[in-house]
Amino acid sequence: MSRTRRLPRARAALAILPVVALVAACGSGGDDAASTATSGAEPTFVLKVTDPGNAGPLAVGKRDGTFDKALAPLGAKVEWVKAPPAFSANLKLFNAGQLDVSGGAYSPVVGALSKDVAVRIIAVADPVDQDQSGIIASPGSGVKEVKDLVGKRIAVNPAGKGEYITLKALRRANVPFDQVERVPLQPSDAASAFSTGQVDAWASFNDPYQEAKARDGVVEIATEASIDSRDNTIVAFRTAVLDQRPDVASKYLETLQALTEGQRSNPEDYQNVFEKAGPRALSGDRLARAVDLGRRASVPHYPTADDAADLQEVADLFFQNGVTTRALTAGDVFYPLQDKLAGSAQKPTTPDPSAQNQSAPTKGN
Repeated sequence: MSRTRRLPRARAALAILPVVALVAACGSGGDDAASTATSGAEPTFVLKVTDPGNAGPLAVGKRDGTFDKALAPLGAKVEWVKAPPAFSANLKLFNAGQLDVSGGAYSPVVGALSKDVAVRIIAVADPVDQDQSGIIASPGSGVKEVKDLVGKRIAVNPAGKGEYITLKALRRANVPFDQVERVPLQPSDAASAFSTGQVDAWASFNDPYQEAKARDGVVEIATEASIDSRDNTIVAFRTAVLDQRPDVASKYLETLQALTEGQRSNPEDYQNVFEKAGPRALSGDRLARAVDLGRRASVPHYPTADDAADLQEVADLFFQNGVTTRALTAGDVFYPLQDKLAGSAQKPTTPDPSAQNQSAPTKGN
């Protein structure tokens, strides 16, 4: 049963910022704060962002050029690139400086920090529909409920949302963790393993989950709602970018706030943004459901004490069960962007040559 979120309380005194799933392009430069591209004689700070596909605030922002217009006064722009959808699949890109910011959840950021990947969370969004993620079982597996997973194989993205959902579901069903084999697979590989019967079940999220669940005979045995998931949606930046250009991060999120509010007011415009027909376009019940979710979109905010408690639950579950190798607190995971911005405003800034990459970024995965 899903818990009731504690919305107003501490949040009323905090500024609200938007959040979006952003993924970086591949480019050169490892430890620099960001790549630069040359436009005339002036360098431009490039914030590498995942191509948004055909729906959502990012897609509308790409279509309308909203982000570049907002970032131009700061000497910055975005670059839209292809990248894997799962945060936990992109840790190498973060480490290589080829990914600057991504949406995701608490769990994969905790997993990344436990592996010394320098990323931090700056904003959190309350759950809107926790039936978008969960555990499904294949028709021939004999699995009808969580307790039936004993002796079975379940695909999970390791140290990410899939593994969190699995551990939380097993704990609530009083099933010992070591009686279920967790198979570490990222979504694309997990989809294949599930469809070919190499695993009996799959803990997944978002579009891959919905698409797999729609197949004939697939059984849904748990959702984030049914397990009281605390693995909320977040936006995380590469720490070097936050340290060097907090103004860019703030302006980007401020722009997303307006786009997210626009989605709530006019959700139809945020679906089938580029293509009205074809494999990426939604229709019928799926389109109606997506429009309804857009109307209820949650505007992200700076983390509160309640958010910190939720994150701690995720971090403790991972550490206590050997998923991560060191304990983490909310202070390790949340980045104090407001404090960083206030400090930057109080002292003059000078260009940091180490934050410049003189070669133009390249596109690709």
